Amino acid sequence: MTEALRTSPTAARGQQLPGSGDITAKGLKGGQLGLLAVVVLGISTIAPAYTLTSALGPTVNEAGLQLPVIFLIGFIPMILVSLAYRELNADSPDSGTTFTWVSKAFGPWVGWMGGWGLLAANIIVLSNLAGVAVDFFYLFLSQLTGSPELADLADNKALNVLTCLVFVALAVWVSYRGLHTTKVVQYGLVGFQLLVLGLFVAMAFANWSTSETAIPFSWEWFDVTRIETFGQVAAGISLSIFVYWGWDVCLTVNEETANGKKTAGVAGTLTAVIVLAIYLLVSIATMMFAGVGDTGNGLNNAENHENIFTALASPIMGPFAILMSLAVLSSSAASLQSTFMSPSRSLLAMAHYGALPEPFSRVSRKFATPGFATVAAGVMSAGFYAVMHVVSENVLNDTILALGLMICFYYGLTALACAWYFRHSLFTSARHFLLRLLCPVLGGVGLFVVFFQTAVDSLAPEFGSGSEIFGVGLVFILGVGILALGAVFMLIMARVRPAFFRGETLRKDTPALVVPE
Repeated sequence: MTEALRTSPTAARGQQLPGSGDITAKGLKGGQLGLLAVVVLGISTIAPAYTLTSALGPTVNEAGLQLPVIFLIGFIPMILVSLAYRELNADSPDSGTTFTWVSKAFGPWVGWMGGWGLLAANIIVLSNLAGVAVDFFYLFLSQLTGSPELADLADNKALNVLTCLVFVALAVWVSYRGLHTTKVVQYGLVGFQLLVLGLFVAMAFANWSTSETAIPFSWEWFDVTRIETFGQVAAGISLSIFVYWGWDVCLTVNEETANGKKTAGVAGTLTAVIVLAIYLLVSIATMMFAGVGDTGNGLNNAENHENIFTALASPIMGPFAILMSLAVLSSSAASLQSTFMSPSRSLLAMAHYGALPEPFSRVSRKFATPGFATVAAGVMSAGFYAVMHVVSENVLNDTILALGLMICFYYGLTALACAWYFRHSLFTSARHFLLRLLCPVLGGVGLFVVFFQTAVDSLAPEFGSGSEIFGVGLVFILGVGILALGAVFMLIMARVRPAFFRGETLRKDTPALVVPE
């Protein structure tokens, strides 16, 4: 057995899971989180202020006035997939989530790729979060000191990357210290960003008619038939999926949550519903005030796409605009920190079951956190950001589009795994038919349709920011290329760690962990 497994609490007491060979508890401390704390972590990871400032522009560019209905359509596969996650979590709570469940359903090879998709999505978004934090950090300093030139420091590539490294290091430090420190940080940051978003919405509704680009509210914004092509729907949904992504962190901490079999699943669904309400309010208020034109405050103005709130905070909030800069900064910083929980625990689970090298399974004795995996995730995300900042003309837009591909892949795979894993009980009750077959299959198939459509479209060099490598769009290279790279690493791991790929360490009949009640 590895050192990490020998030093886990269960192993230390000499207790192993019946029939599981050398598999023991991972060393995570159970019962640390309740429902409120898990929902806060979910909202923090989704980061409403950050995701909206990054995604409103690109989504409007694809969907136009149908922005609200795109958010609703994008929510449908999310809620369907969240129900699949709840069923799987209730049966087999495990911090490995997608990796563990897909391995149990489809075998080690497909499970490894599912885990890779989750890891890739998190590394991509961590780099994106760091980029937004850097931009708004210097914007905040500019507004605080009254020195506009300070905001331009974010355009200095060397300084930008250096500042990013500092933010990532701080986030890794908080994550390494465990969930108690994380909770204290998250309650403050999430509460602040939600209060500021509420103020922004209220002032946009109150002052919308004073804007030169304002448009009145219309129920036609919810009419999907007004979108011209399916490609626009797919691209819009892919971007919309990005703004909901992150609720599955609620399931990632299932082993550390009180009554994790039930609480984690409920928290994931509740988080998604709360965020939907926030997005609809903010999108409607923003469209009414700014309109969807390509000049001035218009949401289709290319100069506003990268950070919508940078352009609209002053016109809407006046002297309180600095609060929005702080809100996006706190949102991205909070999400940067909480998002580390997902890749670190996925890396821990993959190593725990023998799918990755042993060091990733090491758990801090003092803080009961995946120490090595947390630091490794930080190094990978910072390195990815540095590379992207050099090769992409629009880092945020390209990474958001590539992230949509990753999300569709591993969410869709998990949803389909639910139906296959429970295939022998699908028709034993109406509930099982609905929650274990119909909802997961509809959600999974829908996400894979979007995945393939977006992948085909992103082959074109003009897709996204227009960045390309050898005539192939950068978004395709990031999205599909990273999945292909995962397949290469999988083949290497199959040679280095063959036991997992022979089905010796994780099978469908591997007993579930017993999580705290």
